[in-house]
Amino acid sequence: MSSTVELTKENFDQTVTENEFVLIDFWASWCGPCRSFAPVYEKAAEDNPDLVFGKVDTEAQPELAAAFGIQSIPTLMIVRDQVAVFAQPGALPEAALTDVIGQARKLDMDEVRKAVA
Repeated sequence: MSSTVELTKENFDQTVTENEFVLIDFWASWCGPCRSFAPVYEKAAEDNPDLVFGKVDTEAQPELAAAFGIQSIPTLMIVRDQVAVFAQPGALPEAALTDVIGQARKLDMDEVRKAVA
């Protein structure tokens, strides 16, 4: 059973609003790098059960991809407290994904909100 959530325009806002920490993988079934990143992402989801891991199929959800200006896939985005704190295209190796998650966990969200404001 997958530990990731399929995000759609119907559940996206609710998922991001109701969860403090959401990772989002923008992908498509025809995308080779997306398919090779999928097991890395699934493993990270299993290793971090306290976080929400979502996937947006850019073919099925073009409005979401457009809303976030997704130009290439896979793109990984991390949203904490409804603020996008990380967004990067490209399939990350497992060690890099683990590092990015660790850095995002350590962020002082009060400082981030001040910087955004």
